[in-house]
Amino acid sequence: MLILEVLTERGELRFTRLSELVPGISYKMLTQTLRLMEREGLIARTVHPVVPPKVEYKLTELGLSLGAAFVGVWMWAERTWQGRAGTRRFRSKVRALVSRP
Repeated sequence: MLILEVLTERGELRFTRLSELVPGISYKMLTQTLRLMEREGLIARTVHPVVPPKVEYKLTELGLSLGAAFVGVWMWAERTWQGRAGTRRFRSKVRALVSRP
């Protein structure tokens, strides 16, 4: 879920930059998640034939449409929990539940 959010906001990113923008994710988990998202058609992986290797990731149309679907969830959460102290905790829990493989 966080990867989807970051790629929606930032566009095409290299692996290292993506790992910096997704808090608390290990390289191994990021690699596994990106591979799964690529297999499912949510992201496109572009390998540039340069030294050192340059690999970039961006959302496909399918990935963008999934991101658009989550906007509704975030808007609902903001409306429902606006002004409550637990909003950040709630948002973190929703992200954790949605991003489970």
